[in-house]
Amino acid sequence: MDRPSPWPKSIFARNLTEEAGITELMDDLGEALTLGRGKIRMMGGGNPAHIPAMEAIWRERMRELIEEPSGEFDRVLADYDPPAGSPAFREAMAGFLKREYGWNLTAANIAVTNGGQSAFFFLLNRFAGAMVGGGEKRILLPLVPEYIGYGDQGVSAVSLFDSRRPEIELIGERGFKYHIDFAHLAVDESHGAIAVSRPTNPSSNVLTDREIERLRLIAAKRGIPLIIDNAYGLPFPGVIFTEAAPVWDENIILTMSLSKLGLPGTRTGIVVAREDLISDLRSMTAIVGLANNNLGQALARPMIESGRIRRLAEEVVRPYYRHRAERALALAQEHLPADVPWRVHESEGAFFLWFWFDRLPVTCRELYQRLKKAGLLVVPGKAFFFGLDTTGWDHAEQCLRVSFTQPEEVVAEGFKILGEVVREVYR
Repeated sequence: MDRPSPWPKSIFARNLTEEAGITELMDDLGEALTLGRGKIRMMGGGNPAHIPAMEAIWRERMRELIEEPSGEFDRVLADYDPPAGSPAFREAMAGFLKREYGWNLTAANIAVTNGGQSAFFFLLNRFAGAMVGGGEKRILLPLVPEYIGYGDQGVSAVSLFDSRRPEIELIGERGFKYHIDFAHLAVDESHGAIAVSRPTNPSSNVLTDREIERLRLIAAKRGIPLIIDNAYGLPFPGVIFTEAAPVWDENIILTMSLSKLGLPGTRTGIVVAREDLISDLRSMTAIVGLANNNLGQALARPMIESGRIRRLAEEVVRPYYRHRAERALALAQEHLPADVPWRVHESEGAFFLWFWFDRLPVTCRELYQRLKKAGLLVVPGKAFFFGLDTTGWDHAEQCLRVSFTQPEEVVAEGFKILGEVVREVYR
């Protein structure tokens, strides 16, 4: 264990260095993928699958970039782009979204960030915390569980989130689905923004078009933005298995990413928003990191300009993950004990199955530790219920997030271990 520092910590340092769910998740992910191959089944992190067809496309595009006679590859490696991103990439994104959806956009509505995680770090702290002129604001999460990576991003002494329990619809003998409880949403002047992910990480829940429209109207009435994290959504990577329509207007902030197309190493996040916010993000990027990673923008730009990226999402990426989700559900049915009261959230998108073990005899943290000891890494569900007092609500201690992106033999072994450990826990 590291020795404690003798130097006093700022609030910023305290908030970003104390134990955090996302830190543990990424440590587990890195150790499993680099040190534990063959020893541990990594079914916890959000690393995308290695889809052979997409890997071939990125390799070919890299060759094209290297061989371009203009010297573009050398420029990508050796020159800084402006802090808002490559002008050519931003033009390509704006043109693509305008053609596909009719959104009234220009490059001034597009910013690039160092991955979607950085985009949300900027956005959450832009709209919540101690405010200029006095007072405090929080981010309203209308439905938790929500993405673990948001939970510890606040840099002020103010608690960043105000979260709401979902309504839970039971479906058949083994399924369930979360819905926003609009009757208890209670948006007021203490909220600086409303934020959702769609599909929702961790549960794979896709908020319906009606739910999104209601949130949009509520946010507009309050004069605050609706932030939609589109890391798994439409138009790319398109990992949505149900009906859903992309939406944007000047009161919506839409974040996107190249990671789930198979490029997490390029750290390329995209923000679609009104021009004044894009200017804010430009300044934040310049101050924090000067500029962004050029490579992802250079690799993806021609596919965005041609519209090919949407076809790849629809014809390659989505079918691949739909098949993997269906296979994972079948493995759950095969290996989880029939006499245990488990349910799984409707698989509507993203890379995960979200399990609810009713009347779980131990905490989800203890179940996670037992699974880890048995050779399976998942993510305990409690960490996804931040910003909410869960006292007296057992559901938050009864859930696990399980990824199905690793090779099929790893996933099959993982579900076998999950079934064995769960059976022992309930015995």
